[in-house]
Amino acid sequence: MASASSDAPPLLTVIVPVFNEAATIDELLRRVTAEAYPKQIIVVDDGSTDGTSTVLCAWQSRSYVEVVRHDRNRGKGRAIRTALERARGRFVIIQDGDLETDPQDYSALLEPLLEGCADFVIGNRFAGGANSTKDMGRAFRVGVRLLNLTVRLLYGVYLSDEACCYKVLPTHMLKAMNLQCERFEFCPEVVAKASRMGLRITEVPIRYDPRCTAAGKKIRYRDGVHAAWQLWKLRDWNPCPPSKD
Repeated sequence: MASASSDAPPLLTVIVPVFNEAATIDELLRRVTAEAYPKQIIVVDDGSTDGTSTVLCAWQSRSYVEVVRHDRNRGKGRAIRTALERARGRFVIIQDGDLETDPQDYSALLEPLLEGCADFVIGNRFAGGANSTKDMGRAFRVGVRLLNLTVRLLYGVYLSDEACCYKVLPTHMLKAMNLQCERFEFCPEVVAKASRMGLRITEVPIRYDPRCTAAGKKIRYRDGVHAAWQLWKLRDWNPCPPSKD
């Protein structure tokens, strides 16, 4: 595990929004810290009631982990915005608090950014080889395809997995988007605004181990409808030039 010194900004800020993930958050943070990058880890406990806060107490004493708490559940998007205010890394990556995605993919996700080949990298769960998406469920796969089609029609951007949680981009660019998301609309908002900013977007295959609703998955069909509405609503959004301060 590598962490940033107090003087130099880290390469990576890992934002971890969590709500009722007591069963997985400890192992997830072990995997995140095992990745050898200078990094800042910001965990936002979004009003958990299942013991997540107790698990996080053991992590907040570590200099490279910052734990922030919402007094009530305010949504994934709001948790990301809370963390973004504290982000110091050159790049930001969003990491869900479950174990569906694998931090071992950080190196592949960062590579296009470090090589200057892209401005914004999205994970692609549909190109993960042996870790297929067969357990996603047909309705979920169809929903993702419809969102991909919406992005293509509204923004002219071809994506295979608009809804993947792994989204990585320079911190100053993400801050320049002036995010307004509260719940799961973070994904469509950042994709829409990145498209309007003219960012070069690329997708990278990632590992994926989906879980079902009974195991704690929180996204619902209505979230897909809301995502499509966000993509439509933001089609005329006008970006301001990003500041590097």
